[in-house]
Amino acid sequence: MPQHIAHVQYRVPYADTDRMGVIYYSNYFIYFEMARTQLLRDLGFPYQELERRGFALPVIEAHTEYKAAAGYDDVLDIRGWVGWVKRVRLRVDCAVYCDDKLLTQGYTVHACVERASLRPVRVIPELFEACRRGVPDDADSANDESADR
Repeated sequence: MPQHIAHVQYRVPYADTDRMGVIYYSNYFIYFEMARTQLLRDLGFPYQELERRGFALPVIEAHTEYKAAAGYDDVLDIRGWVGWVKRVRLRVDCAVYCDDKLLTQGYTVHACVERASLRPVRVIPELFEACRRGVPDDADSANDESADR
């Protein structure tokens, strides 16, 4: 179980739906971003601070599994937590619920890069520690820094 789970409540606008009246599949990655932004804020390291210091966290991998549909005017509970953090990468796990029903679950993996060059760099220490605080104790094997060379 994660140490900290960020929550974002979001009412689905009509623009988020497709012709079938359900949330268009790619919008879930936008919802994942909303959870990730809130997670970083909750951990005391807002994304603006990262950018101010000259770093960015581009998505290098994204995955989701769709379980159920939701539509216009539904209220979503978008959740995000740190899956793992390594030397130059971190993973944010996400789940989207509507009325306690799981709609989708997945994750995004991010590289830490210098904004100017887009070259990978070590996750800056303050962000690394903030993320580690959000990782469950039993995730140590996923946090083996030697696996991120």
